[in-house]
Amino acid sequence: MVAIKKFIRINERIRVPEVRLIGAEGNQLGIVSIDKARQIAEESALDLVEVAPQANPPVCRVLDYNKFRYDQEKKEREAKKHQRQSRIKEIRLHPNIDEHDLQVKLKQAMSFLKKKDRVKVDLFFKGRQIEHLDLGRKILDKFIIDTQSEGQIEKEPSLEGKIMSFVLAPKKV
Repeated sequence: MVAIKKFIRINERIRVPEVRLIGAEGNQLGIVSIDKARQIAEESALDLVEVAPQANPPVCRVLDYNKFRYDQEKKEREAKKHQRQSRIKEIRLHPNIDEHDLQVKLKQAMSFLKKKDRVKVDLFFKGRQIEHLDLGRKILDKFIIDTQSEGQIEKEPSLEGKIMSFVLAPKKV
């Protein structure tokens, strides 16, 4: 069960002298005392629910609280259903990578991009390899060119310490 994010006061928990009241059919009943509002809610066998506590005076509505809570949770579930968690997959390379190994990594990256995941490509320099940044840059350029059909660059290649990296995002349709 999904919990409502904010705490909603109902019936006796509402502790203000007067409220702006909305009836069970959605009609405005004006500003009334809290006792009169509770009485109206009780007569119609419904609950008095505070829907806008930040207003002055607070807005309360006469309705069935359980149905209201169910509708709120249903809206939240529906909103959550349409969200997509963006995952970042990581691929690690080295400047002296063999051609076949590079093709395997390219194939992996393409499959991640087809699944609409973002791909972070890291090229690690060991020891004195850092002196040959041009070799690493050539490998990353080849990687970028070969993945252009499925992805686009989200973050340009950059060197951070001994790691040169960039991020690919799936192409927008």
